[in-house]
Amino acid sequence: MTKQIQETCDVAVFNEDKVYRVKEMVESENILAVSEMFKALCDETRLKIAYALTQEDKLCVCDVAHIIGASTATASHHLRHLKKLGLAKSYKEGKQVYYQLDDDHVKTLITIGLVHQKEVKRRDNN
Repeated sequence: MTKQIQETCDVAVFNEDKVYRVKEMVESENILAVSEMFKALCDETRLKIAYALTQEDKLCVCDVAHIIGASTATASHHLRHLKKLGLAKSYKEGKQVYYQLDDDHVKTLITIGLVHQKEVKRRDNN
């Protein structure tokens, strides 16, 4: 039988130096912008698109639409959102618009998220 761990403290005591130091660090970062980036990735369709872009260096809007099973208008909408938040970038080649991830940091975010989820699933199954 697994003993359940209480998730709150029994006493209201905190490490004042540590709390103020870390609070200052948290407040000095642009947490809102990072939050917006993660909100964009919490949409299943946009995450599928981002993952697809980790698998191919570039995809045109039509490619993305077929991959996610949506219209080109829907794919374009999601791609523009990813671009607006700095997660993707685009360029035009002839009559086609291609998208790719903005940089390796975005690829790393997606890859680490998927690896972590596999670890959690494996841990929960044991």
